[in-house]
Amino acid sequence: MNTEILGVIFMYLAVVVLAIPLGRYIGKVFNYESTWLDKLFNPLDRLFYKFGGIDPSVGMNWKEHLVALLTINAFWFIYSMFILTNMGWLPLNPDGNPSMGWDLAFNTAVSFVTNTNLQHYSGETGLSYLGQLTLMLWQFVSAGTGIAICAVVFIAMKERTMEKLGNFYGYFVRSCTRILLPIAFIGAVVLVFNGTPMTFEGKDTVTTLEGAEQQVSRGPVAAFVSIKQLGTNGGGFYGPNSTNPMENPNYLTNILETVYIVLIPMAMVFALGHVLRRRKLAWMVFGVMTFGFLCLLLPTIYYEMNGNPAITDMGVQQQLGSMEGKEVRFGPAASAYWAINTTATSNGSVNAMHDSMTPLAGMFTLLGMMVNCFYGGVGVGFINFYVFIILAVFIGGLMVGRTPEFLGKKVEAREVKIAMIIALLHPFLILGGTALATYLYNGDPESYAGWLANPGYHGFSEMLYEFTSSSANNGSGFEGLGDNTPFWNVACGVVMLFARYLPIVGPVAIAGSLAAKKYIPESAGTLKADTSTFGMMVFAVIAIVAALAFFPSLTLGPIAEYFSLY
Repeated sequence: MNTEILGVIFMYLAVVVLAIPLGRYIGKVFNYESTWLDKLFNPLDRLFYKFGGIDPSVGMNWKEHLVALLTINAFWFIYSMFILTNMGWLPLNPDGNPSMGWDLAFNTAVSFVTNTNLQHYSGETGLSYLGQLTLMLWQFVSAGTGIAICAVVFIAMKERTMEKLGNFYGYFVRSCTRILLPIAFIGAVVLVFNGTPMTFEGKDTVTTLEGAEQQVSRGPVAAFVSIKQLGTNGGGFYGPNSTNPMENPNYLTNILETVYIVLIPMAMVFALGHVLRRRKLAWMVFGVMTFGFLCLLLPTIYYEMNGNPAITDMGVQQQLGSMEGKEVRFGPAASAYWAINTTATSNGSVNAMHDSMTPLAGMFTLLGMMVNCFYGGVGVGFINFYVFIILAVFIGGLMVGRTPEFLGKKVEAREVKIAMIIALLHPFLILGGTALATYLYNGDPESYAGWLANPGYHGFSEMLYEFTSSSANNGSGFEGLGDNTPFWNVACGVVMLFARYLPIVGPVAIAGSLAAKKYIPESAGTLKADTSTFGMMVFAVIAIVAALAFFPSLTLGPIAEYFSLY
C-alpha cells in the first residue's frame, strides 16, 4: 500500500517539475520569442504557411480568431465523415474492418473534432488503419486549436488596449510543431521500446500459454497513444483503452501516460505567468486548481484502497483494495489517480473501468468533469477557469462597492452576462440530456432495455456520466451503458458540439471585449487578482455553482448507491 502511494506522489511531483519549465517554453512560443527548436521547425512552419496562403504577421481580432477556428474544425469534420463512412473500400485496411453507419460516424467525427474522443465503438474492430490515422491527425488538430485559442485569451489579458490579438493560424501551427509534435514523438519512442506496437501489418497469430491460437490486433498504436494522452484527447486504439497491455505494457508506461494527461494543462497555467509577466497570478490559478484537484483525488484513492463495504460484510478480506475492473499491474491507487487525472482534464482515457469503481469514487470522477476547470483540457481548461474568474471579479466588486476590474479593465454587464450563460450551459446540457434519457427509458423500457446493464441508482449514474463526459469533452464512460444506438450517438454528438464551441466563443468574446477597453492602472481600491484571498473567492464560486447545479443529480445516482451498500 505504501509503495502504491509513493508511486502516486512521484507521478504528481514529476508533472509539476516538468510543467514549470514547459510552461515557460510555451509562453515563449506564444510571444514569438527565440527557442532552441526554432532552427528545426521554422522551415516546417514556413512550408505550412506557404501551402495555406497564410501570413502569420497579420493581426486578427477576436471574431476573426473564432472564424478561423470554426473553419478549420468544419473542414476536418467533413473529411472525417467521408473517411469513416467509406473505410471498407479505402486503403490501409488489412483486417477488412467495415465502414461506419451514419449515426456512429457522426458521433465519432464530432467526438474527435471536439477533442472529446468519446468512443461508441471498439477501435481494433471498428476502424481501419486509415480511420485510426485520420483520428490521430485530429488529436493534433483539436489539441492545437485549443492551445491556440487559449493563446489568444492570454494575449487579450495583457495590460494594454488593443483590437488585434495575434494570428490564430500562427498560434495553431506553432502549437502543433513546437509543443505537441516533439513531446508526442518522445512518448511514442518510449512506448515502442516498451512493447507497444507500431506497424501497418494486420492481425498477428500467437499461441497462448494454454496452447490455443489467438488473433492479436496490431497497428500504429504507439503514436496514437502518445498524442491521445498528451493532447488530453483520450480515447484508445483498442476498445479496453489503456487497460490493454498493448497500449500500456507496464508500470513505466503507466507513469508516462499518466504524466502526459495533465502535463500541458498544468504547463498552460505557468505559460500564463510568462506571457503576462504575472507569475503571482499564475501561482494563484495553480493553487486553486491544485486544491480542487486534491479534493477530488484524496477521497477517491481512500475509497478505492479500502474496497467495497458490501464485500467486506460478506467476510471477504480485500487486502489489495477494490480490484474489480482494475489491472493487477497498477493497483487501486494508481488507477484512482489516473481516473481523477483523466476526468479533471478533458482526457477521458482509462486504465481501469470507471463503471466498477466504488460509488463515491465514481462520484468524484463525475465531479471532475462537472467542474471541468481543475487543470482541464489543453488550453480550454484555463478558458473554463477564466469564466469563473470573471464571475469572482464581479462578486468581489459588489462586495467592495465599486466597478469590478480585472487586470486593469472594467468588467461590465456584457462580460458578466456572457460568463453566467457559459457557466450555466454546462449543467443545462448534462442535466437536460440525462432527464431526456431517463424519460425515454422509463417511458418504454422494452424498447430501451438494452441501454442499462444495471438499472436503478447505478443505471442512472451511467446515463448521467455519459452526458457529463460528452459535455466536458472528456470521452470516458461508465461502460455498463449500451451507447452505440442512434439516440446516444446523435444526442451525445449534439451535446459535444454545443459544449465545445460555445464555451470557447463566450470567453474569447469576453477577452476581446476587455482587451479593447482602456487600461486603468491599479489603485488602492483595486481588487488584486493574484492574492490568496481572490483565489479563495474563485474556488468558492466554482464550488457553489457545482453544488447548486449537480448535487441533486448526484444524490439520485452515486450517493444513493453508496448508502444502499450498508
